[in-house]
Amino acid sequence: MNRRHFVQNLSTLALLLNGKSIMGAELPGMNNRKPMLRFVIASDLHYGQPKTEYAAMTDTALDHIKGMHEEQAFDFGVFNGDLVHDDISFFGELRKKVDTVSFPYYVTQGNHDLATKEQWVKAWEQPINFDIVKGDTVLLFATTSNETGKYLPPDLNWLEAQFNKHSKAKHILLFIHIPPIKWTKHAIESTPFQEQVKKQKNLRAVFHGHEHDQDGIKWQDGIPYLFDSHVGGNWGTSYRGFRVVEMQKDGSMLTWIMNPSEKINEANISREKV
Repeated sequence: MNRRHFVQNLSTLALLLNGKSIMGAELPGMNNRKPMLRFVIASDLHYGQPKTEYAAMTDTALDHIKGMHEEQAFDFGVFNGDLVHDDISFFGELRKKVDTVSFPYYVTQGNHDLATKEQWVKAWEQPINFDIVKGDTVLLFATTSNETGKYLPPDLNWLEAQFNKHSKAKHILLFIHIPPIKWTKHAIESTPFQEQVKKQKNLRAVFHGHEHDQDGIKWQDGIPYLFDSHVGGNWGTSYRGFRVVEMQKDGSMLTWIMNPSEKINEANISREKV
């Protein structure tokens, strides 16, 4: 039985997205395989936002993330933008909390992280644009804003250089805060970005924050764009959560949202872009 016929025979509760992602169902053997990479993504902490319980919300997310890591280790974590809320004096306090995780983590700049390049590097000891190689997989992290909070696409010259540099990599994952496709209210439309990424045969997924009310997967040109709800802030999904991803050697992914104590929105993403 081929994959499409298998999907059609699943329970009517299963949802097939463009023949690529199954929500609420499982592909044969997916959960029985040890992932090549297991990681967590949390966005929009908005640490320091007035009239919110920002410290408690951050602590709750981190406690759940650390608990999951103890049960089954994460290879790395990503805090994908809007780490603070307009006031970068909170960077130091937030970093002390984030540094309590016992796995490598990476950060991206969001539109509420009103820092210059120099301020960002001083606070996080990571550039605003950088790459990390983990075996067969390259992780790309890029800013989509600046010290004024302007909504921007990633630096396309930098991104093109990275795609060229890693053209032989088996897999590439891209992490950016603001969606560059106008699917949602707070996204932007960047046709040059879209034209650039659709040519990358080894780009497996793009991960976003920014849209607090989004916790699903959208598709364009065979590329999945994944959202992960929000940790902090004063709007968005009724829960505050984060995303877990387990990536296989072939580039397929099992992923779900933690809300933050229960698993929801589980999806299998097959590697169909070759």
